[in-house]
Amino acid sequence: MSHAWPPRSSLIAAITLALSTSLAHAQSKPPSVEELARRLQAIEQRLGTASIATGDDASDEGVANAANLDQRLRVIERKLELQAEEAPAKAASTTTVSLSASKGLSVKSPAPGDVEIRFKGLVQGDGRFFINDTRNPQDDGFLLRRVEPTIEGNWGSLVGFRITPELAGDNASLLDAWLDLQFDPRAALRIGKSKTPVGLERLQSSNALSQVELGLPGELAPGRDIGLQLQGEIANATTNYALGVYNGAPDGRDGATTNPDNEFEVAARVFAQPWKHAGNALSGLGFGIAGSSGDKRGSGNAFLPRYRTPGQDMFFHYRGAVAADGKHTRWSPQAYYYRNAFGLFAEYIRSEQVVVLPAGGTRDTFDHRAWQLSTSWVLTGEDASYKGVSRPNQAFTTDGAGWGALELVARYGVLDVDDDAFPLFADPATAASQASSWGLALNWYLTGNFKLVANYTHTRFEGGAPEAGDREDEKAFFTRAQFSF
Repeated sequence: MSHAWPPRSSLIAAITLALSTSLAHAQSKPPSVEELARRLQAIEQRLGTASIATGDDASDEGVANAANLDQRLRVIERKLELQAEEAPAKAASTTTVSLSASKGLSVKSPAPGDVEIRFKGLVQGDGRFFINDTRNPQDDGFLLRRVEPTIEGNWGSLVGFRITPELAGDNASLLDAWLDLQFDPRAALRIGKSKTPVGLERLQSSNALSQVELGLPGELAPGRDIGLQLQGEIANATTNYALGVYNGAPDGRDGATTNPDNEFEVAARVFAQPWKHAGNALSGLGFGIAGSSGDKRGSGNAFLPRYRTPGQDMFFHYRGAVAADGKHTRWSPQAYYYRNAFGLFAEYIRSEQVVVLPAGGTRDTFDHRAWQLSTSWVLTGEDASYKGVSRPNQAFTTDGAGWGALELVARYGVLDVDDDAFPLFADPATAASQASSWGLALNWYLTGNFKLVANYTHTRFEGGAPEAGDREDEKAFFTRAQFSF
């Protein structure tokens, strides 16, 4: 919708309506001169044109003659001509404000329109319930998982930007804050805080996740970090790449707001869809490889991982005295395939890190690995994609005319901790050496903006309990209501 609707549009519409009405009357009964004069006066009032009265009119008891009507019509015609001449200049100076379900609220500058600011949002509210958790009790309840208002856009043809705070939880934090220098679609420089280009599922938008929480490979991939990143699309937009240098983030977490050890981490990713434009059975196939490498030196959560279950309960951590002390390397082959209502998603990641026990000077390198395979089927026939079901064919309506889109998802994954970490660097009584998890989810897209999720996950462990026992299975039933625009 326009910020200011040009007044000429409504005026022209009024004239058109009046003339068409006159024509309809003419087909049945010719109007009198007095009636035509009244209609012309109504149009003059809308246009703001003064009515022209003549002496002849007054002497003839107010009856307008043909010459007078002709003169008044000429004034109206000239006024419309002037408005038509001014139209391009007015349009060029008008700021456009638009609101759509898919793009949110947008404010766009006058022509050439190279300044645009868009306002978007994401709200996720969860209900979380754990079944038979007697040995490792967790809290059932409701929570706001994400509340993320976003401001993004372009400031001219060169600069793109995004700012996304996270308002859920007890403390507000900053998720995204970056500028893109868009030199060319093949080469853009991103400066600021953004997602590190390693984990396939971690790079998905939060509103497109197929299940409530990330799978186990997401615990080995880095989250968001601060740095410089060169990125772009090549080969007719069938291949995208990213190469950057960052402060360095631990497995499964965002990086610190500062660089705590004066070391840096390099990350890179190449992902190809060779048949993207072919329009055949391979159009939805994409595959790539990603990795990161850098030194980390220090102890605590900013350097060492704490691996979590799909229910977000920690099942592995190092002993408190352990510190990172050298190279940390990850690599991750990844792929997906989407064809009509069917989707297949596969990811593997390996994380090697040098750690030390400062008291005795014992150093070692541990190799942790994780993988997952996820498949989905849109029961109502819409297209599946890496970005989720974009819009149901028939949005849900209360009268039953439409029911939205239904998607069934199944996932299986394993995270394997290096056995050599036990018992010196990790306590086998509290840290598990392996977690394997399967999950089922039903996603109901009522509209393109509102989604309901029901998700059950079952996770088994090796170790992680006193007396060389296995940690109790985690059985979690999560629900989610999601609104995004």
